[in-house]
Amino acid sequence: MRKDAIRKTALAGIMIAVAVVGSLFSFPVLGSRCAPVQHLVNIVCAVFLGPWYGLAVAFIASLIRVLLSLGTPLAFPGSMFGALLSGLLYSKFKKIPLAVIGEVFGTAVLGGLCAYPIAILVMGKDAGEVAFYAYVVPFLISTAGGAVIASVILLALHKTGIIRKFRGE
Repeated sequence: MRKDAIRKTALAGIMIAVAVVGSLFSFPVLGSRCAPVQHLVNIVCAVFLGPWYGLAVAFIASLIRVLLSLGTPLAFPGSMFGALLSGLLYSKFKKIPLAVIGEVFGTAVLGGLCAYPIAILVMGKDAGEVAFYAYVVPFLISTAGGAVIASVILLALHKTGIIRKFRGE
């Protein structure tokens, strides 16, 4: 049990570092910064670590990105909803495509809709003047890129049996 927790915590730390460094490869879309590497990390964490570690990784990576000015406060809803839903779906069904769908839906729809009040509250009145659903499209663009890359990587790791071995299945 302890060895498993140490292994998961070490991988979580690596995934946080990958997400933060990967945010250097981001691009602006309609007032948000799209960081596809964060979404890649969310799906990898969902498969290897589960929903709660994935949620923690998304939160900590978002916090560091905001503190280093590598992202906006929209990084929180833009990563955390997808990470949690992806992890929950994978832990229940053990299917990589469902983890990918969970990340895309959680980030684009749930995160995109929840970004609106955060934009008003944290980023000021100007950010809130956009439509309620305006963050769905940029979040969808961001998560789609990361989801495609994660799918390719995870399907290859699944074929080799690495995922089952890491998870102890």
